[in-house]
Amino acid sequence: MSTEAPAAVSFSAALRFWLKLGFISFGGPAGQIAIMHAELVERRRWISERRFLHALNYCMVLPGPEAQQLATYIGWLMHRTWGGIVAGALFVLPSLFILIALSWVYLRFGDVPLVAGLFYGIKPAVTALVLQAAHRIGMRALKNKWMWAIAAAAFIAIFAFDTPFPAIVMAAALIGHFGAKAAPQVFALGGGHDAAKTGYGPALIDDDTPPPAHARFARATLWRVLGIGLLLWAAAMAAVVAAHGWHSTLAQMSWFFTKAALVTFGGAYAVLPYVYQGAVETHQWLTGPQMIDGLALGETTPGPLIMVVAFVGFVGGWGQAVLGPDSLFLGAALAATVVTFFTFLPSFVFILAGGPLVEATHGKLGFTAPLSAITAAVVGVVVNLALFFAYHVLWPQGFGGRFDFPSALIAVAAAVALFRFKRGVIEVIAGSAVLGMAVHLLR
Repeated sequence: MSTEAPAAVSFSAALRFWLKLGFISFGGPAGQIAIMHAELVERRRWISERRFLHALNYCMVLPGPEAQQLATYIGWLMHRTWGGIVAGALFVLPSLFILIALSWVYLRFGDVPLVAGLFYGIKPAVTALVLQAAHRIGMRALKNKWMWAIAAAAFIAIFAFDTPFPAIVMAAALIGHFGAKAAPQVFALGGGHDAAKTGYGPALIDDDTPPPAHARFARATLWRVLGIGLLLWAAAMAAVVAAHGWHSTLAQMSWFFTKAALVTFGGAYAVLPYVYQGAVETHQWLTGPQMIDGLALGETTPGPLIMVVAFVGFVGGWGQAVLGPDSLFLGAALAATVVTFFTFLPSFVFILAGGPLVEATHGKLGFTAPLSAITAAVVGVVVNLALFFAYHVLWPQGFGGRFDFPSALIAVAAAVALFRFKRGVIEVIAGSAVLGMAVHLLR
């Protein structure tokens, strides 16, 4: 173990790493955070474990993709505002380009028997993955009977009454806020990242390294960042409305995904029911089965899983011909890009505005009581999502149609691989795709 801190890292060297990370960040938030920990804490020692976990705790409290926000935070801490912007953007851009390409292949060749067979096997695997997500979130959040009750209430609200997801989030937050005053022990669940290990050697940004000048809190800086963020959002929204009108598909996507970006507590799986409600039921930008296919593509590409919104934007832009019938690809690519911009802009603002506040307090952040309640509610919402996917996969023509036994067997096999044998997402999806292609060819 080295006893000396590593040399200062240039902006160009950091840029090369963030670009590499954008192409290798598979495995969802847990896998992406593990990659960053291995590279930045253990191998390169750019930041100490305690500072890494402190930043992660803050990102877990925020709405939005915590792994992308963590990359933004560390990039900002090392190289000021542009360092954060570059780190966060390069975490997303490779996934955007890959998803645009895959979405085009999906729409152009999705009916080809080989491609159709692959997606036939992938759909049941996605159902198992969503169920695993509910289990994973539940293991962290449902620590007592009151949290179980919140999860159950959220499930009933969205399943039986089709309650909008933002309303569920607000109700859970209020329960957490007022409930903590009456029974604080119920909501003091804490995060899972509260103990830092040692043994990697001194880091460039170590436990006792004072925050750099740009990371020191100043009220003027906070308001300036918030103002610039709001101005960027308003300028982008005004440009879309001026070019296409408020009632256009692009404008409605911009507004809808701005709201989605602010309710993504609990990760991508938690916001998918909201995206489904808006994109499938309200605006009809895509169908339910297409939503499942999009999630499968999102699972198999690098970057945050919430990038499934790029697929939603592409399919919606293609179907609505936002730039006319002669420019289907360009219109769909534009829609995917617009959706991505409005989804991720708040994440950058949260980090660049809140980072100095976090650096001013190097104690354990943990989860607030409202967030604890929201996370519990998310479990019920994700269980509903799993049932929704299962319904479309197992009864493709509705309950009045046939039960799809091969899909059920693939779903069970995928669940066993995930829960019993702890196989990775890529392995499960690849194996299920092969099984689906075999079933499709034998029919």
